[in-house]
Amino acid sequence: MFGMIDGTGFNAIDPSFDDCLIGHARVERLWTGARWSEGPVWFAAGRYLLWSDIPNNRILRWDDTDGSVSTFRQPSNNSNGHSVDRQGRLVSCEHLSRRVTRTEPDGSITVIADSYQGKRLNSPNDVVVKSDGSSWFTDPSYGIMMDYEGRRAPSEIGACHVYRVDPNGDIRIVADDYVKPNGLAFSPDETQLYIADTGGTHMPDGPAHIRRHSVAADGTLSGGDVFATCDSGFFDGFRLDTDGRIWTSAADGVHCLSPDGKLLGKILIPEFVANVCFGGEKLNRLFICGTTSLYSVFLNVNGVSPYGRF
Repeated sequence: MFGMIDGTGFNAIDPSFDDCLIGHARVERLWTGARWSEGPVWFAAGRYLLWSDIPNNRILRWDDTDGSVSTFRQPSNNSNGHSVDRQGRLVSCEHLSRRVTRTEPDGSITVIADSYQGKRLNSPNDVVVKSDGSSWFTDPSYGIMMDYEGRRAPSEIGACHVYRVDPNGDIRIVADDYVKPNGLAFSPDETQLYIADTGGTHMPDGPAHIRRHSVAADGTLSGGDVFATCDSGFFDGFRLDTDGRIWTSAADGVHCLSPDGKLLGKILIPEFVANVCFGGEKLNRLFICGTTSLYSVFLNVNGVSPYGRF
């Protein structure tokens, strides 16, 4: 253990984790004042980060040019996870409206998905956009289980699935055997899809792991074996670096997993972590959503670019 500052630091479990770190770099707390921070997404052209404060029904904006934080959108329909598509547009999961939306360059909102076979979605949680323009999202029931992060309501679908929406609007279920599907991300070459299951939050001995699926050319999934199990709370949101390592949230901070699922090390954070993303000019800065705060740390790795290039 080394570099502990105000409850933050690094725990190298495998020697290779040291290669991912910068010796003198430390975790920084950029801002605090949220109730439940989630869904960070980096916008390269504007040098800013957006993230959700779900219970406060707002999207916040951190500006890299001066370090200021402002409200980007309020109300936000209790938005949760966000992504950015190849055109640089914000794609958002909204608990309250039970939909996935896209914010257009003129500020208007396009609904990507709000129902399946005539039944309202539960509460979309996290979303990623594939290079072919399809949007992939998880739909657990957290936003309809209570009024704190959405609005209490029965599930019309009756289960929690993972969906794909093609650019033409066609929606289909790609995985139907999850308890509470949560964070998701593609491998750098998009041949594999990783999906977290946090079913243990409301089911005794329920899942607290990430599964890995193979992605076929037609967008169907196969496989789905458990890739890694969390040893501290739950894996929620995560992102990959260009070498295929997974950087995932957990109760004690951020866990770094090797491409074969081995725990390499941890970035310790004094709050539950819900999600992360890479940003900065070189995509070598990891932004971390703790419960009430936004943190960051510079690493000796580079995140996978949502724009398809580094």
